[in-house]
This record gives sequence, C-alpha cells and structure tokens, in this order.
Amino acid sequence: MYKIIARVAPLQTTMLIKGESGTGKEMVARLIHETSGRGSGLFKAINCGALPETLLESELFGYVKGAFTGALTNKVGIFEAAHKGTCFPDDISNTTPALQMKLLRTLEEREILRVGSTESMHVDFRIIAATNPPLD
Repeated sequence: MYKIIARVAPLQTTMLIKGESGTGKEMVARLIHETSGRGSGLFKAINCGALPETLLESELFGYVKGAFTGALTNKVGIFEAAHKGTCFPDDISNTTPALQMKLLRTLEEREILRVGSTESMHVDFRIIAATNPPLD
C-alpha cells in the first residue's frame, strides 16, 4: 500500500478510494495528501453520508449572507478552505444526482459557487473521495 501511495501522491488528479467501512480509507487519503506537493495545505474531510443534501451543499461550497433563513454571515465552504490543499468527501456515493452535477462542474472548471451567490470563484484543491458501495 505504501508503494502505491508513493506512486500516486505526486499526481494532481482526482482520486477515488474504494473499500469497506473501517478499512482506513481516510488514513490512506491523509498519507497521499501529506506526501504530495499539497502536504503543506489543509486536508479537509467531510462525511457525505451524515448530512442532508442542503446542509452538505452549504458545507462543501459555503454560502453568502442572506442565502437562506439563518445565514447571518458569509460562510467559507470546505472547497474554498482547502485551497492549495486536499478535500476528502467520504461516502461520496451518498450524494444526490443534483449535487453530483454541481461537483462535476467544480471538478471540471475548478470554480465554486457559494449557495446564494451569483459570482463564482477559482479554487485550487485536489479531491480524494471515498466510497464503500461500487459507483457504477
């Protein structure tokens, strides 16, 4: 496993780690991050299966003041916070098709749009996602 980590760590590509619960997928993602050129940046993990879609979107992309009831200030999302680092969305298979489309745009364009905003912003991060069930 360490040889594989050493081989993939320098790559700047998006990665998917598959495995059963409790097998150390987050540990592998952290090792890839720490031994990569992004190791000095932040490693931000989020469990996609533990949050409802609307909250997950706000956590990933952030939001602007007034975007919804209770949004009293701007909030930086995980993607923005991980600029120059790595994001680790665990249980990525639990996201909805609508959120997957927004994630795809983020991956392709390297831009995010905070919830409630009309202005996109450039971000530079790598995603190392994890899943237990197969993603057919």
